[in-house]
Amino acid sequence: MSNGQSLADHITLELRADIIGGRLVPGMALVENDLVSAYNASRNTIREALHRLGQEGLTVYVRNKGVSVRRLGVVDVRDLFKVRRTLELHAINASQPLRDDQSERMLQALEATELATEREDWRAVGTHSLAFHQHIVGLLRSPLFDEFFTNVVAQLRLVFSTAPDESRFQAPWLARDRQIHALLAEGDIRAAADAMSLYLDDSEHLLLQICTPSSHH
Repeated sequence: MSNGQSLADHITLELRADIIGGRLVPGMALVENDLVSAYNASRNTIREALHRLGQEGLTVYVRNKGVSVRRLGVVDVRDLFKVRRTLELHAINASQPLRDDQSERMLQALEATELATEREDWRAVGTHSLAFHQHIVGLLRSPLFDEFFTNVVAQLRLVFSTAPDESRFQAPWLARDRQIHALLAEGDIRAAADAMSLYLDDSEHLLLQICTPSSHH
Protein backbone atom coordinates (compact mmCIF):
# COMPACT_ATOMS: atom_id res chain seq x y z
CA MET A 1 0.00 0.00 0.00
CA SER A 2 1.60 3.19 -1.15
CA ASN A 3 0.76 6.83 -1.80
CA GLY A 4 -1.06 7.39 1.47
CA GLN A 5 -3.63 4.72 0.73
CA SER A 6 -5.67 3.72 3.76
CA LEU A 7 -6.53 0.08 4.41
CA ALA A 8 -10.13 0.86 3.44
CA ASP A 9 -8.91 2.29 0.10
CA HIS A 10 -6.81 -0.79 -0.47
CA ILE A 11 -9.70 -3.19 0.28
CA THR A 12 -12.10 -1.18 -1.90
CA LEU A 13 -9.66 -1.41 -4.83
CA GLU A 14 -9.06 -5.13 -4.28
CA LEU A 15 -12.77 -5.94 -4.16
CA ARG A 16 -13.36 -3.81 -7.24
CA ALA A 17 -10.53 -5.70 -8.98
CA ASP A 18 -12.25 -8.97 -8.01
CA ILE A 19 -15.41 -7.70 -9.69
CA ILE A 20 -13.51 -6.63 -12.83
CA GLY A 21 -11.77 -10.01 -12.83
CA GLY A 22 -15.14 -11.75 -12.69
CA ARG A 23 -14.35 -13.43 -9.36
CA LEU A 24 -17.22 -11.67 -7.60
CA VAL A 25 -20.50 -12.04 -9.47
CA PRO A 26 -23.97 -10.49 -9.06
CA GLY A 27 -25.92 -11.72 -6.07
CA MET A 28 -22.84 -12.98 -4.23
CA ALA A 29 -22.92 -12.10 -0.53
CA LEU A 30 -20.05 -10.07 0.90
CA VAL A 31 -19.97 -11.33 4.47
CA GLU A 32 -18.42 -8.95 6.96
CA ASN A 33 -16.87 -11.66 9.13
CA ASP A 34 -15.24 -13.35 6.14
CA LEU A 35 -13.78 -10.07 4.93
CA VAL A 36 -12.53 -9.15 8.41
CA SER A 37 -10.45 -12.34 8.50
CA ALA A 38 -9.49 -12.30 4.80
CA TYR A 39 -8.05 -8.79 5.06
CA ASN A 40 -7.10 -8.89 8.72
CA ALA A 41 -9.00 -5.63 9.10
CA SER A 42 -11.38 -4.14 11.63
CA ARG A 43 -15.12 -4.32 11.13
CA ASN A 44 -15.24 -0.54 10.68
CA THR A 45 -12.65 -0.67 7.90
CA ILE A 46 -14.60 -3.39 6.08
CA ARG A 47 -17.82 -1.41 6.49
CA GLU A 48 -16.16 1.67 5.04
CA ALA A 49 -14.91 -0.32 2.01
CA LEU A 50 -18.36 -1.87 1.44
CA HIS A 51 -19.99 1.53 1.77
CA ARG A 52 -17.68 2.90 -0.93
CA LEU A 53 -18.45 0.02 -3.25
CA GLY A 54 -22.12 0.82 -2.71
CA GLN A 55 -21.50 4.43 -3.71
CA GLU A 56 -19.74 3.15 -6.83
CA GLY A 57 -22.85 1.18 -7.75
CA LEU A 58 -21.16 -2.20 -7.25
CA THR A 59 -22.88 -3.53 -4.13
CA VAL A 60 -26.29 -3.27 -2.54
CA TYR A 61 -27.30 -3.41 1.10
CA VAL A 62 -30.46 -5.30 1.95
CA ARG A 63 -31.90 -5.00 5.43
CA ASN A 64 -31.39 -8.14 7.52
CA LYS A 65 -29.46 -9.72 4.67
CA GLY A 66 -26.34 -7.60 4.50
CA VAL A 67 -24.30 -6.58 1.50
CA SER A 68 -24.19 -8.39 -1.81
CA VAL A 69 -22.78 -7.75 -5.27
CA ARG A 70 -25.26 -5.76 -7.32
CA ARG A 71 -27.33 -7.05 -10.24
CA LEU A 72 -27.74 -4.44 -12.93
CA GLY A 73 -30.85 -3.95 -15.02
CA VAL A 74 -31.87 -2.48 -18.34
CA VAL A 75 -31.83 1.12 -17.09
CA ASP A 76 -28.27 0.67 -15.78
CA VAL A 77 -27.07 -0.80 -19.07
CA ARG A 78 -28.50 2.10 -21.07
CA ASP A 79 -26.80 4.55 -18.74
CA LEU A 80 -23.45 2.74 -18.93
CA PHE A 81 -23.56 2.88 -22.72
CA LYS A 82 -24.42 6.57 -22.65
CA VAL A 83 -21.16 7.03 -20.75
CA ARG A 84 -19.23 4.67 -23.03
CA ARG A 85 -20.34 6.51 -26.17
CA THR A 86 -19.44 9.85 -24.66
CA LEU A 87 -15.99 8.82 -23.43
CA GLU A 88 -14.82 6.24 -25.96
CA LEU A 89 -15.99 8.10 -29.06
CA HIS A 90 -14.64 11.39 -27.74
CA ALA A 91 -11.30 9.72 -26.96
CA ILE A 92 -11.08 8.45 -30.55
CA ASN A 93 -12.25 11.66 -32.18
CA ALA A 94 -9.82 13.74 -30.14
CA SER A 95 -6.89 11.36 -30.53
CA GLN A 96 -3.56 12.15 -32.14
CA PRO A 97 -1.77 9.42 -34.09
CA LEU A 98 -1.13 6.58 -31.63
CA ARG A 99 2.18 6.77 -29.82
CA ASP A 100 4.13 3.51 -29.62
CA ASP A 101 3.43 3.03 -25.93
CA GLN A 102 -0.31 3.57 -26.43
CA SER A 103 -0.42 1.13 -29.31
CA GLU A 104 1.66 -1.36 -27.31
CA ARG A 105 -0.76 -1.28 -24.34
CA MET A 106 -3.71 -1.90 -26.64
CA LEU A 107 -1.91 -4.76 -28.39
CA GLN A 108 -1.07 -6.36 -25.05
CA ALA A 109 -4.75 -6.30 -24.07
CA LEU A 110 -5.69 -7.80 -27.47
CA GLU A 111 -3.04 -10.53 -27.15
CA ALA A 112 -4.26 -11.37 -23.65
CA THR A 113 -7.82 -11.55 -24.96
CA GLU A 114 -6.72 -13.89 -27.74
CA LEU A 115 -4.83 -16.21 -25.38
CA ALA A 116 -7.84 -16.35 -23.05
CA THR A 117 -10.07 -17.15 -26.03
CA GLU A 118 -7.81 -20.04 -27.03
CA ARG A 119 -7.99 -21.35 -23.45
CA GLU A 120 -11.76 -20.80 -23.54
CA ASP A 121 -11.41 -18.81 -20.32
CA TRP A 122 -14.38 -16.59 -21.09
CA ARG A 123 -14.21 -14.78 -17.78
CA ALA A 124 -10.69 -13.58 -18.62
CA VAL A 125 -11.75 -12.74 -22.18
CA GLY A 126 -14.31 -10.28 -20.82
CA THR A 127 -11.82 -8.70 -18.44
CA HIS A 128 -9.04 -8.25 -21.07
CA SER A 129 -11.49 -6.94 -23.64
CA LEU A 130 -12.58 -4.27 -21.18
CA ALA A 131 -8.91 -3.43 -20.56
CA PHE A 132 -8.61 -2.61 -24.29
CA HIS A 133 -11.48 -0.14 -23.93
CA GLN A 134 -9.83 1.36 -20.85
CA HIS A 135 -6.79 2.07 -23.04
CA ILE A 136 -9.08 3.80 -25.54
CA VAL A 137 -10.32 6.12 -22.79
CA GLY A 138 -6.67 6.43 -21.71
CA LEU A 139 -6.04 8.32 -24.97
CA LEU A 140 -7.70 11.31 -23.27
CA ARG A 141 -4.84 11.34 -20.76
CA SER A 142 -7.14 12.26 -17.92
CA PRO A 143 -6.60 10.51 -14.58
CA LEU A 144 -10.13 11.56 -13.54
CA PHE A 145 -11.71 9.93 -16.59
CA ASP A 146 -9.53 6.83 -16.11
CA GLU A 147 -10.69 6.46 -12.53
CA PHE A 148 -14.33 7.06 -13.47
CA PHE A 149 -14.16 4.61 -16.38
CA THR A 150 -12.67 1.89 -14.17
CA ASN A 151 -15.88 2.05 -12.18
CA VAL A 152 -17.91 1.87 -15.41
CA VAL A 153 -15.88 -1.20 -16.42
CA ALA A 154 -16.59 -2.87 -13.07
CA GLN A 155 -20.32 -2.34 -13.59
CA LEU A 156 -20.13 -3.65 -17.16
CA ARG A 157 -18.32 -6.72 -15.86
CA LEU A 158 -21.28 -7.41 -13.58
CA VAL A 159 -23.58 -7.36 -16.60
CA PHE A 160 -21.26 -9.75 -18.50
CA SER A 161 -21.37 -12.12 -15.53
CA THR A 162 -25.11 -12.59 -15.95
CA ALA A 163 -24.76 -13.82 -19.55
CA PRO A 164 -26.23 -17.35 -19.67
CA ASP A 165 -23.65 -18.44 -22.23
CA GLU A 166 -20.54 -16.36 -21.87
CA SER A 167 -18.71 -18.06 -24.75
CA ARG A 168 -21.36 -17.10 -27.28
CA PHE A 169 -21.43 -13.67 -25.77
CA GLN A 170 -17.67 -12.98 -25.67
CA ALA A 171 -16.49 -14.66 -28.87
CA PRO A 172 -17.30 -12.08 -31.60
CA TRP A 173 -15.70 -8.95 -30.13
CA LEU A 174 -11.99 -9.58 -30.43
CA ALA A 175 -11.87 -9.16 -34.22
CA ARG A 176 -13.70 -5.88 -33.88
CA ASP A 177 -11.36 -4.60 -31.17
CA ARG A 178 -8.44 -5.51 -33.45
CA GLN A 179 -10.03 -3.58 -36.31
CA ILE A 180 -10.49 -0.48 -34.12
CA HIS A 181 -6.84 -0.66 -33.05
CA ALA A 182 -5.66 -1.09 -36.66
CA LEU A 183 -7.66 1.96 -37.80
CA LEU A 184 -6.29 4.05 -34.94
CA ALA A 185 -2.76 2.89 -35.73
CA GLU A 186 -3.27 3.93 -39.37
CA GLY A 187 -4.55 7.30 -38.17
CA ASP A 188 -7.96 6.75 -39.80
CA ILE A 189 -9.83 8.46 -36.98
CA ARG A 190 -13.17 8.63 -38.75
CA ALA A 191 -13.31 4.96 -39.62
CA ALA A 192 -12.14 4.07 -36.09
CA ALA A 193 -14.95 6.18 -34.59
CA ASP A 194 -17.50 4.58 -36.94
CA ALA A 195 -16.29 1.09 -36.03
CA MET A 196 -16.46 1.92 -32.32
CA SER A 197 -19.92 3.42 -32.66
CA LEU A 198 -21.21 0.26 -34.32
CA TYR A 199 -19.41 -1.88 -31.75
CA LEU A 200 -21.10 -0.03 -28.88
CA ASP A 201 -24.53 -0.25 -30.54
CA ASP A 202 -24.20 -4.01 -30.99
CA SER A 203 -22.73 -4.57 -27.56
CA GLU A 204 -25.50 -2.57 -25.89
CA HIS A 205 -28.14 -4.47 -27.83
CA LEU A 206 -26.71 -7.80 -26.67
CA LEU A 207 -26.37 -6.72 -23.04
CA LEU A 208 -29.93 -5.42 -22.99
CA GLN A 209 -31.07 -8.86 -24.11
CA ILE A 210 -29.09 -10.45 -21.28
CA CYS A 211 -30.71 -8.09 -18.76
CA THR A 212 -34.25 -8.72 -19.98
CA PRO A 213 -35.44 -11.77 -18.04
CA SER A 214 -37.75 -13.08 -20.79
CA SER A 215 -34.77 -13.85 -23.02
CA HIS A 216 -33.64 -16.59 -20.63
CA HIS A 217 -36.46 -18.96 -21.54
